[in-house]
Amino acid sequence: MRRRFAEARLDSLTMTMHSSSRSVPTQHGATQSAPQLPTAPFGRPADAPAGVRSRSGRLFSLAAAATALSIGLAGCAIPDGPVAQGERPNRPTASSSPSVNPETDPGKLTIPLTQVPAYRVPAVGADGWKSSPMTDASGDLRWRVLDGNNTVIPDYQPTGTVAFGDPANYTAVPGVLTFRGNSARTAPVYGTADVKERKLQVVWTQETGEVRGDNSYWPGAGWTGQPLLVHWPEATRKAMGYAPEFANDPNFTEVIYPTFSGVIYRLDLATGKQTRDPINTGCGYKGTGSIDPRGYPLLYAGQGLDDMNGTKCPFQYRIFDLIQNKQVSGWDGQDAGAPRKGWGAFDSSALVNAASDTLIEPAENGLIYKVKLNATFDPTAKSVSVSPELTKLTYQTPVSEKNGIESSAVAYRNLMYAADNDGNLVCWDANTLQVIWARELGDDTDASLVLDQSPDGVFLYTGNEVDARTDPSQFITNLRKIDALTGKLVWQYDVPAVREEPNNGGLLGTPLLGTGPISDLIIFNVAKTTNHTEGDMIALDRKTGTLVWKRHLKRYSWSSPVQINATDGTAYGVVTDSGGTMHLFDPNTGADIDTLSLGKNTEASPAVYGNMLVVASYAKRIWGIKLT
Repeated sequence: MRRRFAEARLDSLTMTMHSSSRSVPTQHGATQSAPQLPTAPFGRPADAPAGVRSRSGRLFSLAAAATALSIGLAGCAIPDGPVAQGERPNRPTASSSPSVNPETDPGKLTIPLTQVPAYRVPAVGADGWKSSPMTDASGDLRWRVLDGNNTVIPDYQPTGTVAFGDPANYTAVPGVLTFRGNSARTAPVYGTADVKERKLQVVWTQETGEVRGDNSYWPGAGWTGQPLLVHWPEATRKAMGYAPEFANDPNFTEVIYPTFSGVIYRLDLATGKQTRDPINTGCGYKGTGSIDPRGYPLLYAGQGLDDMNGTKCPFQYRIFDLIQNKQVSGWDGQDAGAPRKGWGAFDSSALVNAASDTLIEPAENGLIYKVKLNATFDPTAKSVSVSPELTKLTYQTPVSEKNGIESSAVAYRNLMYAADNDGNLVCWDANTLQVIWARELGDDTDASLVLDQSPDGVFLYTGNEVDARTDPSQFITNLRKIDALTGKLVWQYDVPAVREEPNNGGLLGTPLLGTGPISDLIIFNVAKTTNHTEGDMIALDRKTGTLVWKRHLKRYSWSSPVQINATDGTAYGVVTDSGGTMHLFDPNTGADIDTLSLGKNTEASPAVYGNMLVVASYAKRIWGIKLT
């Protein structure tokens, strides 16, 4: 979709408050009350057909189509809290930590393409285009590679090797340094929490700004809008120019938060105090930035808004020197080599392969940027530098029309994956930039994928929106598990959802891949399932795709749920919603344990460090919250 509009109008609606709402005093003395939430999805068996191909080329589920109108559009009242409980045959009997491959050398991690089951030798066409058949659909996918000046490279040969190691080794720096923390998008939480009272408590807030543009209103931070939390290495901390209270504190952890108004806040996680002056670019951010995983003081952040109170701010991908506290490099989003003209936003959160000094950034202009950073950091001289060299991948499938990527890429070694606005799921090689396989997902897919390296194989979890489909019988969100090496469907679970412009129903939050005591679960957060204000949170069995539990949300959510593991081994879930409520819930059942009001719509996704959660809401505040 071209743009996601801030849904501030929902904040003015009179909504039913949950009977257990509580009032919470903030540090400013204001009192805010917490609403609450839950829906009813329709699932098909894991072995049922994936659907058929309509004349428009879209996929839809026959099983769910017959019930879409009666369930998806009824708008009937559904009680708060869990409304369905299923079987849990694969519940772990003992908590164990998965083994971690310590290898980080890209040369040793790279999988030869001939060993990837889905790989086919591509056909070579004119002007650098190559092609191969689509997966489980008719027609071919095509791709070609461009250099930084948009000159076609007919036979691109990489000068270095790019491959990601185990997601646990994405960075050695403590914290959450990219969207969902690592190359699998499975680590929005760092460390464990000492939980006694099972309550959410506001510790600090930071006021933020707002902006109006493109006929909408953008206060605070929005989708995906996750803060970055970083416990800098000592050498970096000493080089950064902090006041002594931060520079000399070995426990200091910094919050770095790009926001709608174009201001990037730098705050102390413990107190909310500003650690450095905010960086004000005057150009707004919607997505999530990334910190260099080597501990270099570099921030990578893509611009998401170009209309700032009537002033045009050309789209850029921006690189910031956090010592000098200013932008030092970047590139334009309005790229002449892009398949999508007139739009150049960057909502994707970059992955940086530390071993090869390479950044990967999919863009809404339809290009995938592979960037040799040439980054250096001298802590003694208190200097950092970067000199990007760009290579670009462009691709087309039979359903490509919009040509844009809002999701953030995931990586399994040298194989990378992202989904796009046309409903394509694409796998490409980070080295050669060959597209290995692509399959149709049936509609716009903006929620970032989750990658699962399990003993049974390597898999992707994804879900689409109800956006391009106009037939009410197809107003269904398809939640899927896909084999990452073949592109084949493993299972699918269908949920009726509302089609509404400009804000879609369906999956916008990134799924939560359970660990430890909930390692058998994958939890999805689906918006607008029964009407335009409500939603569902759904826990499925990872192996079979069968329902374990679902709960109805009185206010739908675009935020990505997180799992917090307590020191006693208990797992807790947290999710925020469009009514401004933060929910602390039991991920075994979906039932709320506690709620806290954040004032207004909170579509941004929280990040967590120990007991501290950070997220911004449409109330024009960044919230520092402690799980006690």
